[in-house]
Amino acid sequence: MQLLFDYVLFHFKRVYQLPEPLEISYGLDGSSRVQIINSPGEFFAQKNPQPENLICKDWQGTSLPLFFDASPEKEWFTLTERGTVVVHYDLVASAFYLLSGWQEYHSSVRDQFGRFPFAASVQAKHGFITQPIVNYYFEVLRAAVELAYGKPITFRTWHGKPFATCLTHDIDYCQSAWKVAGKPALLKGNIGLFLELAVQKVLMEDAWFNLPQVEKELDRLQAKSTFFFLAEKAEHQGHPNADYNLLSPKLQQEVKRLRANGHELAIHGSHGTGTNARQLQAEREKMPSPIPGNRFHYLRFDPVQTPELLQELGFRYDSTLGFPEHYGFRHSYCHPFRLFDFRSRQMTQVWEMPLNLMDVTLNHPKYLQLTPAQVMPAITPMLQEIIRFHGVFTLLWHNENFTPYGMAGGLRMFQDITQFLQRQQTSFLTISEALNHLD
Repeated sequence: MQLLFDYVLFHFKRVYQLPEPLEISYGLDGSSRVQIINSPGEFFAQKNPQPENLICKDWQGTSLPLFFDASPEKEWFTLTERGTVVVHYDLVASAFYLLSGWQEYHSSVRDQFGRFPFAASVQAKHGFITQPIVNYYFEVLRAAVELAYGKPITFRTWHGKPFATCLTHDIDYCQSAWKVAGKPALLKGNIGLFLELAVQKVLMEDAWFNLPQVEKELDRLQAKSTFFFLAEKAEHQGHPNADYNLLSPKLQQEVKRLRANGHELAIHGSHGTGTNARQLQAEREKMPSPIPGNRFHYLRFDPVQTPELLQELGFRYDSTLGFPEHYGFRHSYCHPFRLFDFRSRQMTQVWEMPLNLMDVTLNHPKYLQLTPAQVMPAITPMLQEIIRFHGVFTLLWHNENFTPYGMAGGLRMFQDITQFLQRQQTSFLTISEALNHLD
C-alpha cells in the first residue's frame, strides 16, 4: 500500500503549493495532521481490470466515482478533537487505479493495432472521459490539508499563467496531397486542381510539405510547438509509415530550421516500436540529438511493455496516451504524470504528457464525425476543466490539416481552438518547457 501512496503523493505535491514537511498518512496512524482511510481490500493483489462496485459522491456539485468505498453517506473528512483531519474515503486507491493505468495493463481487450480501446474503459462505461477525476480527488485532499494546517493551499501556475497548452504536430505525410486530393479531383473532372497538385509534387513542393505554413500560424500565437517526426518509411504489416525520407537533405533542412527557430523536435515512433526498443532507438538516431520525447504512430502504446521500453531508452517523456476515439482524459488527469511500470512495480522516470485532443478524432468516419461548427461547443467543457485545475492542454494537429487538402475546415478549427485558449490566458509551452516547470 505504501507503493500506491508514494505514487499518488508524488503527483499531488506537483499541483499545489503545499506546506513542508507535509504530514499526511495513508491509514489512520493517529498522529499525522491528515490521515486518509485505507480500504482497497485485496483488489491490487489480484488481476481484475476493473473494480466490481462503484459508488458516487458529490463534491461541490460534481458527482465523483469512488472505486473502493462502500457507502457515500459519510462526510468527506472530519476534524478530530486532536486537531487532525481524517479523510473517510480511500482517494489514494482510486487515484492510483486511474492514474497508473491499472485497467489497461490487466485488460486483455485490444483493437486491431494492439491498443486498449476507449469502449473497454471505465471512463466510457461510467461517462467521465471529459472529467479529470484524479484532479477532483486532489481537490478533496487539498481542502483537508487546508483544514488541518489552517491556511489556504494554492495551485502552482505556469510562468504566471493559469494553465498551459502544448501544441504538437505529428509529421506523418509531406508528399501525398497530390494523391489524396488530386486523384479525386481528376475523377470529378477538376483537371486544373489535379495538374496544380501534380506539378507541386514533381517540383518537390507538395501542398503537405508545409512546415513554414504551420510556423506562421504559431508565430501569430507567439507559440513554440513540439514536432514529432516519423523516421521510418517502410510499411509495417500493411500499415503505412512516413511518405518521406527523414534523412533527405530537404527534410533535414526543415528539421534544423525548426529547432533553430525555437521549436522542439521529438520522434514519432513507427508502427511496432512500442514493443521494439532497438527499432525505436534506431529511428531516434536519425534525428539531430538531443531528442527527449516520443509519441507513437497511430497512438500505439502497449500498456505492458512500453513503459519499461521508454525507461530503458532514457526518454524524458512520451505523449501518446489519449484515446483516438474520443477527446478527454485517458488517465482521468489533466497534468503530466510519471508512467507506472507494473512489471517492475515502480514509478518510472518517464513523464507522460497526456494527449487530450487529436484533430482526426473530431471527424474521422470511425470516430466522432463532428462538423466544424460543433467542435468548440463539444470540447469547451473539457477545456474549462483544464483551466479550473490549472492543468495542461495537449493538442495534436497534423500538418496536412493546415491546408485545404486535409480535414475539412482544419485550419479554421485550429484557429478557433487556439484563439479561445489565448483569450483564457494560456501559457503556450513546448512539452519540455512544461516539464521543466515540474522538475
